Parts: sequence; C-alpha cells; structure tokens
Amino acid sequence: MIDGVEWKVSRGLVPYEDALADMEARVAAIQAGEANERVWLLEHPPLFTAGTSADPAELMNPDAFPVFDAGRGGRYTYHGPGQRVGYLNLDLARRGKDIRCFVHNLEGWMIDALADLGVAARREDGRIGLWVGSGADEAKIGAIGVRVKRWVTLHGFSINVAPDLSHFGGIVPCGISDFGVTSLDALGKAADMTALDAALETHFPTFLQRLSRACIT
Repeated sequence: MIDGVEWKVSRGLVPYEDALADMEARVAAIQAGEANERVWLLEHPPLFTAGTSADPAELMNPDAFPVFDAGRGGRYTYHGPGQRVGYLNLDLARRGKDIRCFVHNLEGWMIDALADLGVAARREDGRIGLWVGSGADEAKIGAIGVRVKRWVTLHGFSINVAPDLSHFGGIVPCGISDFGVTSLDALGKAADMTALDAALETHFPTFLQRLSRACIT
C-alpha cells in the first residue's frame, strides 16, 4: 500500500479481457466502499485496443493481433510484451473531480519516472502522451487513455520499455501519423521493467500530493 492505494505488479502476460473484467470489478468495489484504490502494473500479449474515438481507417492490419473495444477515451493503441501498462483505479471524488487535472498530473508522474532513467520526456500541445527527441528523431514513448465511471478511474498509461516496435505498424498509434514510436531500449537506455517500476513507485506519492494540491479546490 502507498498512501492507502494498493500497489500491484503482475508477472507474465495478463490477457486483456481478464484485466478489463478485473478493473470493472475493482471499480464497482471502490464505489461501494468495499475495496481500496489501486495501481496495477502489468504486460499484455500483443493486441490492439480501440478507444471511443477510434477511426477504422487507422487500423491498417486488423488481422495482425486481436482487437478489443477498450471503452476508454482515445483512438487505437497497441499493447504487448516489453511495454509497461499501468491501470489506475483512483477515486476522483476524493481527489478533486477534475479529469483534466488528473491526466495532467498523470503525465507529470510518468515524466518524473522516466527522468530517473535518463529520459527527458515531455508533453506537447495538441498531442496526448509523452514525447522525446526533436526533428526527425521526435517520437512517442508513452501513451495515456483513461475512462472515468462515477468518478472512479479505469485504464491509465503505457510506457515502451523494450517492445517490438514493428507491431505498432498495424495502426496509426493514437491517431497521430506524423511521428514515430520509440522505447527505452531504442533510445539506448539499459533500464528494464523492474527499474521503471521502481521509478514509478518512488514518484507515486508525489503524484498523489499534486492531485491534492492542484485538483482539489
């Protein structure tokens, strides 16, 4: 537990449909006052997910991997081995009821964790997610897609540690075709999943403090 939030890390590959069912059950339990909030870190087998704004024209290779309707915001994204996925079930009724503030501070948490691993990630106006590099080398390293159900959050973020980047070629990731996708491994960073998890855990209390300061008025 970190400040009352359960911290769960799953080893191996978690089927997407199992994770989705588990999240829905946890959200219902949080709403009923029967469970703690939770952060769940995991990996999925190769798959595509479609958000509520997904454009079928951006799914170029639907036969490459299974495609799931995620129910979150955003467009198409890829999940697979070597990518850290973080699912957050947090009660925004306790943390400000401000979705924009939540997403902004979620980005900040990811930026802080990546900085510990030697990566200067940043936000870019008009583009969701986290970016590195400049010019021809500018690329996306982290994605965000959330859903809020009666003020409890589902889904969350992904950070590319060492996935097969060619798998992203089956979609237009998050609807952005002008930039590539990168990873810690592609950037020459030696950090592994364990190191990223440790960095996320280190900065998680600060993330919660920022929510309390910035989102609760």
